[in-house]
Amino acid sequence: MIDGSYMRMYSFTKMEGLGNDFIVIDDRNKMIDFNDETVRWLCDRHFGIGADGLILLRPVADNSVDFAWRFFNADGSIAEMCGNGIRCIGAYLVERNLVDENKETVRIQTQTRAVQIRLLRNSAGSFQAAEVDMGQAAVTAESLALNGLEFFCVSMGNPHAVLFVPDVNVAPVATLGPCIEQDAAFPGKTNVEFASVQDRSTLYLRVWERGVGETLACGTGACAAVVAAFLKGYCDPQVTVYLPGGALQIAIDPATLQVMMTGPARSVFEGSILI
Repeated sequence: MIDGSYMRMYSFTKMEGLGNDFIVIDDRNKMIDFNDETVRWLCDRHFGIGADGLILLRPVADNSVDFAWRFFNADGSIAEMCGNGIRCIGAYLVERNLVDENKETVRIQTQTRAVQIRLLRNSAGSFQAAEVDMGQAAVTAESLALNGLEFFCVSMGNPHAVLFVPDVNVAPVATLGPCIEQDAAFPGKTNVEFASVQDRSTLYLRVWERGVGETLACGTGACAAVVAAFLKGYCDPQVTVYLPGGALQIAIDPATLQVMMTGPARSVFEGSILI
């Protein structure tokens, strides 16, 4: 769990978006270079802090972007995007006064693109929720047969395989999820969504996240599931997605498949850890 030959104390904030939880560390000095083993230890729920992922807040040289991040899955791998994590960064910036109180939008450079977040505050000026421009969805396969089942595959900057099921409560998430995640059809592995359509404006969803396992929520997974449901004619362009950790509002532009996601995020606690 130790990088290098010396110990150092790191301050962190534990955050969550619908129960999808993250360790956030301010690395605007860009001095942190955790290896895979350290990330796995920090995210371990028994021996470390415990989280679904680790986020390093980074500086940017390009003034068209406000901040950057480096996002790690719990297994130490790098993720291209995380919808719940990006909302947590929005909350982090507001709570720590890292953005002006009148600033309505921020742009965060992720692994693949700059993501715009609209900061939604309450009457007291405190962070309440974030509306995130999740980008344009790309359909990679409308009908991919795996394990005798039909998956609808969508990229939200990261890969998703969506399976529609009658009832998410009895879906084989823990058994089928890891099999599909590591299937040879996905050289870089994939997130796996188990979606159930209640009506044209309501979906229920459980997600097996690549590099993590089943999580209480997945923002990009919710977007992918709604895109798949919309293109299959199951739902309208504006949908409430209910996940085990809570609800997200997803809106799709029917012409371009541009996706907007709105939901909450919050800090849980702060601390420091010796590494």
